[in-house]
Amino acid sequence: MEFRQIQYFACLYEEGSVTRAARRLNIVQPALSMQIAKLEDELGQQLFVRSPQGMHPTGEARRLYHLFLPVITGFSQAREQARQADGELVGQVRVGMIATISQGVLVNALMEFSGGHPKVELSFVDGFSGGLSDAVALGHLDAAVINRPRRPLALHTEAIAEEDVVLVAGAGHAPLPQTLPFAELAALKLVLPTRQHGLRGIIESFALSENVDLRPTVEIDSISAILRLVRESDFCTLLPTIAVREQLAQGDLRACVISSPRLVRHIVCVTDPRRPLGAAAAAFMAVLARHIQGLEKEKD
Repeated sequence: MEFRQIQYFACLYEEGSVTRAARRLNIVQPALSMQIAKLEDELGQQLFVRSPQGMHPTGEARRLYHLFLPVITGFSQAREQARQADGELVGQVRVGMIATISQGVLVNALMEFSGGHPKVELSFVDGFSGGLSDAVALGHLDAAVINRPRRPLALHTEAIAEEDVVLVAGAGHAPLPQTLPFAELAALKLVLPTRQHGLRGIIESFALSENVDLRPTVEIDSISAILRLVRESDFCTLLPTIAVREQLAQGDLRACVISSPRLVRHIVCVTDPRRPLGAAAAAFMAVLARHIQGLEKEKD
């Protein structure tokens, strides 16, 4: 059994597709299939069942994956430490984040980090909290910054910040009060994300606890599209302060705090306890967290 076969097996297990796994490993598909076949021959066990939907692991494959994972993780960490013997961070960092975070702080955090660590390769994706958590669990991402899950996850969760979700309107909208009771949101012309969106889940949970029937006139998941509609019309929306910080500072948008109760969200970082962050990933997440927390301090 070769270590390369173990790496190929783990990648195919996580991707569930020969095409995606070969692309991730930067090899041709026949080479991947050949190594998996050799591994199956050596073990005397079938590891995957092919179907139109992809490659499905057998029970033996699931057992082996959990057996091999600490070995793969340990090798990756040892290689990273060996490469940075001179104290300079190296390696690849893969991070996911919800759109309101990537829109608000990613560029500033990226510029700061990459300026000090030019040998680290950075890769970012945005998406919904649930999908990003799944990507961390599958090993596609090192970490993800998401809204705090309403249900416990089989992942390590670390709190980053607590943030107001504010009522946002365009400059041409009627003046907003400094604060607005949550119950009065029901009478407004709202555009909100769909129920797939983690932010909508937070808003709906508050509405349910306050017995408020929130029925948005328009539902859009794209934060940039929501902001444009609000900026150019009489619609209002509910967004975290981070997502609209620059527009508020420039006067393009206005905002007021929701009270009775205060509408807040909790931002967390999720990682897989089976795959501790390497030095480069941990360093970037520290920079990102500081930028998120810095916005909170600046806002106050």
